[in-house]
Amino acid sequence: MNELHDGTIRASYGTPLEDASSAVIMIHGRGDSAAGILGLAAALEASATAFVAPEAMHSTWYPHSFLEPLALNQPWLDSALEAVGSVLSAVEAAGIAAERTMLLGFSQGACLVSEFAARNPERYGGLAILSGGVIGPDDTDRNYAGSLDGTEVFLGCSDVDYHIPVERVHETAEIMERLGASVTKRIYPNFAHAVNQDEIDHVQAILERLTGKG
Repeated sequence: MNELHDGTIRASYGTPLEDASSAVIMIHGRGDSAAGILGLAAALEASATAFVAPEAMHSTWYPHSFLEPLALNQPWLDSALEAVGSVLSAVEAAGIAAERTMLLGFSQGACLVSEFAARNPERYGGLAILSGGVIGPDDTDRNYAGSLDGTEVFLGCSDVDYHIPVERVHETAEIMERLGASVTKRIYPNFAHAVNQDEIDHVQAILERLTGKG
């Protein structure tokens, strides 16, 4: 039972989930909200697609940097990962399979998407990892098992992001490739900790292929 983050859909945008044929699960960053991350959905066009988002307790999925030892961020981290899984299960219960569902996260949310997909690999409709990467210090065991089975993965980040070392973005891309994903990575020189138009364009392209318009 998830006792920290409730793992329910707290905000939605676009086609109602029960009427949609595809979905985007959006995971917000530290200090943000479900409604906040869904603001990004307004910049995307996708027919018959439900955009849904959970919300972290007190707007924070886990208290410390994602680079700290895993134990330091427990039990919040396990609860956060469980919340992502709960939303995915709710989407699947509405009749939308994982292969028709994109997981998108920014910052702390991107770290959760990275770690969730690495720990629970299958064919997803896409992964959008915006300023984030897999969780844990450099010596973390990355022997993830399973396959992402050709899932399209996009990673975008600044090369001088104060929160996200660019080396972790590179490592995450390599992990996703080892798990059988089709990876696109973009590193933006001297960019802020934010989402830019090029990233939105890459996400839009994945959505168009997912919805049959690419």
